[in-house]
Amino acid sequence: MSLSLFRGRLASAAAAAGGAPRSACCMMIHRTSSSSLSPVFLQFPTKRYSSHAPMNPAAPTRKKVTMTSLRKLYDSGIPISMVTAHDFPSGLVADHAGVDMVLVGDSLAMVGLGMEDTNEIRLDDMLHHSRAVARAVKGAFTVCDMPMGSYEVSPDQAVQSAIRIIQEGRAQAVKIEGGAEMAPTIKRITSAGISVLGHIGLTPQRQHSLGGFRVQGKTASSAAKILDDALAVQEAGCFAMVVEAVPPAVADLVTKSLDVPTIGIGAGSGCSGQVLVQIDMLGNFPEGRFMPKFVKTYENIFEKSKNAIEEYIDEVKSRSYPAAEHTYPMNKSELEEFERIVVKRLQRELENQKGDPEEGV
Repeated sequence: MSLSLFRGRLASAAAAAGGAPRSACCMMIHRTSSSSLSPVFLQFPTKRYSSHAPMNPAAPTRKKVTMTSLRKLYDSGIPISMVTAHDFPSGLVADHAGVDMVLVGDSLAMVGLGMEDTNEIRLDDMLHHSRAVARAVKGAFTVCDMPMGSYEVSPDQAVQSAIRIIQEGRAQAVKIEGGAEMAPTIKRITSAGISVLGHIGLTPQRQHSLGGFRVQGKTASSAAKILDDALAVQEAGCFAMVVEAVPPAVADLVTKSLDVPTIGIGAGSGCSGQVLVQIDMLGNFPEGRFMPKFVKTYENIFEKSKNAIEEYIDEVKSRSYPAAEHTYPMNKSELEEFERIVVKRLQRELENQKGDPEEGV
């Protein structure tokens, strides 16, 4: 049989299996020639019977968002969209939705890990979550927060932490909180070739020194301080900056004073873009949880998930799940043979029990 005919028959057999393959079985044959043997790998579909299938992201239908494309959005006056993600599923849904930027924010300390505030999370935690998000996000531009304790000691410490985020966390940029006082550190990081997203206004890592989660820039002098911070981090090399919990008029004036984008969160629509915590915007939390004023809840995922799990529990208790369509068939003759095996085993056990001497009284 010729090689082409053999390969054709294998392909026909694979097609006859039907359905889109979820995994593949590989066969190797050798093409013979007068001088050598060369391997030929043929693949045909098989079925996967485990729920532990990798949730691989589909290839993005859009171009990868880069620093250049973010700049084009800014220059065109098109707002930049950004949401947080803290694991593979949240990164996957954000990327499939077409968001421009995905932030692995230290807010995951609270919404993902149940901690009291962002000050509890460590760099190793951020790296773990950043890697998970990076496996999912193939189109959006990813940024990872530098947590408290990873950059304040010295610019050199900050560079070392930033390098780990890029190398181990697989992010494209880092985010660092602070204004003019952090400009030397930001400059040191950007000088190392690492992109930095700044964060001014309300800086949650410093909530205790700020008197809690309070709106910033409500007086002329404090608003001027925010502008000074914005100009300083821009000068240090930030490609953009988050502006948090600032009156819209202040954020608008700050935005117009800069040559880089501002990403607002609780700072009005005059910023160059917006960011929200994904858990917050999706309503993936129980009723009664405090929500900042700036959060818009677009869905009630928590309640929908709870209802689905309650329905599952009911079906398990009533034995209506699993139904026939959720089970695997067995050849009738094989089942009959298995039943005979079971009966024979039971008979042997009964015979063995009869043969055992009774225990003493």
